[in-house]
Amino acid sequence: MNMTFLQELFSNITQRDALLRRRRGSGESPNHGDLVAACHALLESDGEASSIALASRALDMYECLVADERLAFFTRLSEEFAAEPSTIDAAYAAYRESRDNAALEALFEACEPRRQELFRRLNLAPDGTYSLVRIREDLLGMLRKHPELAAIDADFAHLFGSWFNRGFLMLKRMDWNTPASILEKIIRYEAVHEIRDWDDLRRRLDARDRRCFAFFHPAIGDEPLIFVEVALCKGLPARIQPILAGEDGGVEEPEEADTAAFFGISNCQTGLRGISFGNFLIKQVVQELKHELPQLKHFVTLSPVPGFAQWLAERGDDESLSSELRDAIGDMQNAGWHRNNELTKTLGTQLRPLAARYLAEVKNARGLPLNPVARFHLGNGAELHRINWLGDTSSKGLEQGAGLMVNYLYVLNDIERNHENYTAQGTVACSSEVKDLVRKARKQAKGDTTR
Repeated sequence: MNMTFLQELFSNITQRDALLRRRRGSGESPNHGDLVAACHALLESDGEASSIALASRALDMYECLVADERLAFFTRLSEEFAAEPSTIDAAYAAYRESRDNAALEALFEACEPRRQELFRRLNLAPDGTYSLVRIREDLLGMLRKHPELAAIDADFAHLFGSWFNRGFLMLKRMDWNTPASILEKIIRYEAVHEIRDWDDLRRRLDARDRRCFAFFHPAIGDEPLIFVEVALCKGLPARIQPILAGEDGGVEEPEEADTAAFFGISNCQTGLRGISFGNFLIKQVVQELKHELPQLKHFVTLSPVPGFAQWLAERGDDESLSSELRDAIGDMQNAGWHRNNELTKTLGTQLRPLAARYLAEVKNARGLPLNPVARFHLGNGAELHRINWLGDTSSKGLEQGAGLMVNYLYVLNDIERNHENYTAQGTVACSSEVKDLVRKARKQAKGDTTR
């Protein structure tokens, strides 16, 4: 039997059903109670065609709910679609008695919240996967005020971890011939360095020394999951403005490059937060580039340091720092400080060591680097290689990272070892240059004689 034909038939039926509902009920909006009832009906459905229609109807209802009704729906979802305690108790008692695989499987099944089966059935609808991603995006926006909904998020994360595993991801190179509908999304989703217009995008995609790669998933069509922008150059780049302007004096021919610099990595789907794509993306892009340009020797990022400026400002009254360093931090509160050559020379000498200490030694409550970009690249097995003073003089770069940018170096033979040391012991792989800066930072602290 032709399954594609059946899928298209079910899709046409559900689309026609949705259109009829919109025509009949244009003046009536469903509430969360209607949606909960539709979810119960979906879980009780046996037929595939009816399940697809019910799933589509439930997702249409969700789209019509206002914010308060969505919150009420999530609350009902956490309460009415959880695992049943008495069923778990009975299954556990049976397992304690028999200790066999059948009882263990029954226990696993009893422990699974009914929400997970509901999400699987909602996924039957046309575009169901992407609808569920957007529903999780709504949920994530509510978690801070409503932490009691965290169990629902855990269910989403569990399922998405399987649905979006590496085996389903498709790597595609983006260029000027990519459909405009996808290029528009690249402009919209760029999260590191804003793409101002189509001319700006063309500079990043159409030049011979540029590459852009994105991951896609077959269930959500032309919606990119994550993409990375690459500049081919000689040597490791230190400043982002020339790269963005196309004035970096880079290579005229890709074969002249010895370095691939990843200067922008953007996650596109908020609803997939916490699902790891970046480590797979970088490693596969490295392999793609090595295959295309085997002469490449260095794979490095040119990364921002978000949060450093705030952390630095909080050190302004830190008496463990020398008065000279505190004065330097205070000078950065003056508008246009980065255009004062004498001041920036002094600040660079003072602040690069402090930045090295911040990236390599300042940890969060879980014992990992405080800086999120550092966590990402170090967790992927990169080395904290170089700290570039005034690498980003845009207003965003100055406001978030005090103008700093960082090179994280991916050495293919060291990636696994660095990753294992970071994961097991929290060890930050650093170049000798960065280690020297960390030692200088310790000396800057008042009364610290560490060498």
